[in-house]
Amino acid sequence: MHKQLFIVRHGKSSRDYGNISDFDRPLKERGVTDGYLMAERLLSKQLIPQKIMSSPAIRALHSLTIFARVFGYPYQNMEINEAIYFADKNKMLSIIKHTQNHIESLMVIGHNPTFTGLSNHFLNKKIENIPTTGLVWLKFETNEWAKIDNNNLVEYFFDYPKNQI
Repeated sequence: MHKQLFIVRHGKSSRDYGNISDFDRPLKERGVTDGYLMAERLLSKQLIPQKIMSSPAIRALHSLTIFARVFGYPYQNMEINEAIYFADKNKMLSIIKHTQNHIESLMVIGHNPTFTGLSNHFLNKKIENIPTTGLVWLKFETNEWAKIDNNNLVEYFFDYPKNQI
């Protein structure tokens, strides 16, 4: 009777490579360590998504790999979706709302400003910015992804690496 959505911004990436494209920017060391930290926090709460969908950008894929490793996650439950890299908030909503209903919990890994806007679409108390490796967990009282909205949001939290918990 519930759907859970995890919105995760990719880890801190490097701009230290002069002629490398945005698409191919790798994670910095901090992006790697923050990824493990945030995945461990979810694991400690026993919040492991049934499916993870990621942008194909290198920094997002590396973030996906870290979360999957911590969760002991089967690769067949991961999806690389090219549309996430270029998606605006409405495209992300469409991707999420077209998730098959047998999936109870979905994690999407991608980029700002889209992911902050996507989170704020559901929240009354707006988030100014999701920092790198920040995540928003949303729980909806519905059994259909197409029906998730701020009216059936029953619980949420916002967490990020520098958050002292």
